[in-house]
Amino acid sequence: MQHPLELLAPAKDLACGMAAINHGADAVYIGAPRFGARAAAGNSLQDIEKLVVHAHQFSARVYIALNTLFTDRELDEAVHLAHQLYKIGADALIIQDMGLLECDLPPIPLHASTQTNNRTVEKVRFLEQVGFQQVVLARELSLDEIREIRAATTVPLECFVHGALCVSYSGQCYISEMVSGRSANRGECAQFCRHQYTLRDAAGRVLEKDRYLLSLKDLDLSGHLAELIAAGVSSFKIEGRLKDINYVKNVTAYYRRLLDNEIDNDSKLVRASSGRCSFAFTPDPAKSFNRGRTEYFLNGPRNTPGQPDTSKSLGELLGRVEKSEKGAFTLRTAVVLHNGDGLCYFNSDGLLVGLKANRVEGNKIFHRERISPPVGTELYRNHDVDFIKHLQASEQCRSLQVKVLVEETAEGLRCLLEDQDGICSQQELRCEKEVARQPGMSKGLIERQMVKSGGTVFEVTDLKVQVDDALFVRAAEVNELRRLAFAGHLQERLRSYQRQKSAFLVSDIPWLSSRVTYLDNITNSRAEAFYRRHGVTDFDFAREGLAGEDDVALMTTRYCIKAQLGLCPKLAGGKGVQIHEPLSLADNTGEYELEFDCRRCEMVVRKGRISGKKR
Repeated sequence: MQHPLELLAPAKDLACGMAAINHGADAVYIGAPRFGARAAAGNSLQDIEKLVVHAHQFSARVYIALNTLFTDRELDEAVHLAHQLYKIGADALIIQDMGLLECDLPPIPLHASTQTNNRTVEKVRFLEQVGFQQVVLARELSLDEIREIRAATTVPLECFVHGALCVSYSGQCYISEMVSGRSANRGECAQFCRHQYTLRDAAGRVLEKDRYLLSLKDLDLSGHLAELIAAGVSSFKIEGRLKDINYVKNVTAYYRRLLDNEIDNDSKLVRASSGRCSFAFTPDPAKSFNRGRTEYFLNGPRNTPGQPDTSKSLGELLGRVEKSEKGAFTLRTAVVLHNGDGLCYFNSDGLLVGLKANRVEGNKIFHRERISPPVGTELYRNHDVDFIKHLQASEQCRSLQVKVLVEETAEGLRCLLEDQDGICSQQELRCEKEVARQPGMSKGLIERQMVKSGGTVFEVTDLKVQVDDALFVRAAEVNELRRLAFAGHLQERLRSYQRQKSAFLVSDIPWLSSRVTYLDNITNSRAEAFYRRHGVTDFDFAREGLAGEDDVALMTTRYCIKAQLGLCPKLAGGKGVQIHEPLSLADNTGEYELEFDCRRCEMVVRKGRISGKKR
């Protein structure tokens, strides 16, 4: 039995979505006009429909992020939108709010968003049993935990492999809503995890001052794809619905190459869509936005994935400064730099400083800043102008292989196409037959013109021409036949596309317990009805929302500040510094208390003194 592997790429807009498909994505996820977990990345139905058509010609899919929580008043609009999305050909909805399951949805597959906090066997099994067609796993899971989930379920598992990380378990972060009134579960996260904080112990001693203590490096599991495949992952997801088109091209192409290598070396694996990619640039995620790389908790519960020095992109490490002078410095590096490159480094105060390479002469960089980085400073490049030029020029990298037969008919010519998926089409062209002055010339002309597939998504890999040697045809007629044949075959591929349908069946599969709390994110009466249907009798949450809760865990995370700073007594090499707990974090919005559950290796951020300052 063959196992399809899906590369799932993000799309901020239509241009990003088409670029993702062109650079090898088997599927794209994109925000609907409303109700996506990235409120700033909504898209019109017209643009989504264009993306659907473009994707389906490669048998690729388009998933719609409809993954916010809804009020009762919004549910009807969300359901109406779901029907519109289904009508224009969308392949699945990514959702968080269980209230949708009590509504009249179209027969479209539903994927459980990572916002539903999918980190246990019991949760994933429940989602599969109530009808979800794919589950987006929590980013924090280890390989062992993924294997355990796979062993107990059969639903396709989707796993983030690249991009920005939320410090809190997804769906369990409430700090933005509580402090600024902007709910992360409604697509309006104010990104408190990217703030600078000061860490104090109970005695008031400052342990760390003005550092990005909740900001994580970016996820990069590119070195573990084979292990993830073996663990049971079938969909490999790139984060980035707010990232630009160059990021999408580069990172999608990078993972396309890696997955193709796995597929080509294992006969049991197949691509989840059609076409092959050829890139005119060498994909390198270090050249796109990144805060450094981490494998997070893939290989164990204790790790140090934080990036406390900055929440900005560092880019690629170039080398160290070996000579510094006014307006210029010399860098020890094997990397070729270019005029206009963006560079950065940490100064003596630990602040990230940016500068532009005005002119480059070998390893000497001239700039217009007030001071140059000191000797010994590590330098990074976060804007490679030459690489970006290549990305901007990269367009249609993906092609469908076709066999072409051109034959003579009683009234002209016929072209028959068969592509790599076995889909066939034919087009005929009526043309006036004339006798060739030089026998056999028309066959050569047809061969030369029909193999030209530039400007289309096709690559002619096999061409046969069966015409009488005495036939004379004009180049314009052959070109018109080629145009009709390729356009007609695209339409045949779209007609042949089989969209998965999934009518949701009402069930009474028991929920994980008889009790729900604010952590279950119930914000409308239909979500409450869903949990009642599934056996919940104790609804222990404030009806007016989080503002009515007495004690809210603002963040619950597997990331631990003590481990990150070397203060965890369970980690080898701990600093042995005596600290008085509880610890607290403070920024310009207030003070937050930290709790540590060392048995479960979890940290909780709770409300301390809030300044009341809204952001």
